[in-house]
Amino acid sequence: MQDELVEFERHKVWTLVPRPKDKSIIGTRCVYRNKMDEDGAVTRNKARLVAQGFMQLEGLDYDETFAPVARLEAIRLFLAYASFKNFTTKLDYPDHVYRLDKAVYGLKQAARAWYDTLTKYLLHQGFRRGAIDNTLFIKESGPDIILAHVYVDDIIFGSTNAGLIKEFADVMAQKFEMSMMGELKFFLGLQVRQLPDGIFINQGKYIVDLLKKFGLSDCSPSKAPMSTAHHLTADTSGTDVNSTAYRAMIGSLLYLTASCPDIMFATSMCARYPRDSPFELIGYTDSDHAGCAIDRKSTSGGCQLLGNRLISWSSKKQTSVACSTTEAEYVAAGRCCAQVLWIQNQLLDYGLKFRKTPICCDNTSSILITQNPVQHTKTKHIEIQHHFIRDISQKGKVELFYVPTTEQLADLFTKALDEKTVQYLIGELGMLSME
Repeated sequence: MQDELVEFERHKVWTLVPRPKDKSIIGTRCVYRNKMDEDGAVTRNKARLVAQGFMQLEGLDYDETFAPVARLEAIRLFLAYASFKNFTTKLDYPDHVYRLDKAVYGLKQAARAWYDTLTKYLLHQGFRRGAIDNTLFIKESGPDIILAHVYVDDIIFGSTNAGLIKEFADVMAQKFEMSMMGELKFFLGLQVRQLPDGIFINQGKYIVDLLKKFGLSDCSPSKAPMSTAHHLTADTSGTDVNSTAYRAMIGSLLYLTASCPDIMFATSMCARYPRDSPFELIGYTDSDHAGCAIDRKSTSGGCQLLGNRLISWSSKKQTSVACSTTEAEYVAAGRCCAQVLWIQNQLLDYGLKFRKTPICCDNTSSILITQNPVQHTKTKHIEIQHHFIRDISQKGKVELFYVPTTEQLADLFTKALDEKTVQYLIGELGMLSME
């Protein structure tokens, strides 16, 4: 900890001043933490002096605390682009007090202050900030490009030119005390393997820890995510469950979907970014109809791919009851369209422009609604907010295509499927590798 104090002095983080009588003093405490790699092995013992931010008062000690944080979809898109471009990605005065001149860990405004400082420095070094994602920084040098993604105080970066990587590392070291961890292997709980044939992500360590946490290590594996014979209804006479444990389990499973759309299959095979596939954006959309036995609401499912690189997926119950299969499919298509538009805009920062992105749907009536503005019995009850996909389609940003239900990838996110169908959609269609 003495080293930490020396560093604070060297970087002029604070100034020793007499204790003011009319100010509240924010204390400090020491935090000790073991930093581990993807295998759970301790790589570094960290000791950090932090401020007791819980003592701060809003409006008095701080104002703005928000700092942009990269979305997991943005990190997957970054890795997909990295595989496509074939580059490697690289964390004794009793009456005196310290007056802070810079933010330190623990303060509520620390993340915001760090983001502002880093942004100013990177812009000064010739980087430009992403127009859509403010945590992405880009710099071109002739035909080469270097990208840096910021997640609070963690930065992943990569370039088509190894010289730019070294230059970036040197430039950052001139301004900040940083630990260069080398080739990206572990980030935000995601294990990353960069191989000659592509970049693979998984959450193997997270799964093992999750099973231990909830006492499921001895459970038998399943070959399909859910039984097709399931009928979930409210059990009014059953025993109450521990709501805290339930929410913890569901939250953990939701985070697990960051790398695997089908969480019951081997995680290491559930997200793949091969190098040799094309870089064309395509979306799949699907919905069940009144699938929830309790409120009869439908479930929207969708996924988006760049070539064979699955980068985004979702499964979400719709907010209102659909009066027909057509309406349910149309609402789901609108949700998929919104995600496609976000990806299109994000890719503009990478210098890539996509128009008429195909969205594959297995409901012809929904496709016709996007092409025909005439109101009829199938559309008059659909809320106006859901018609934006028709406007986007007519502007040429997306285009709906029909695909047979047997080839609808989004089926994985809307209903329970038998083992044979799951294996076909995952393996045979090339979205993921089960080898």
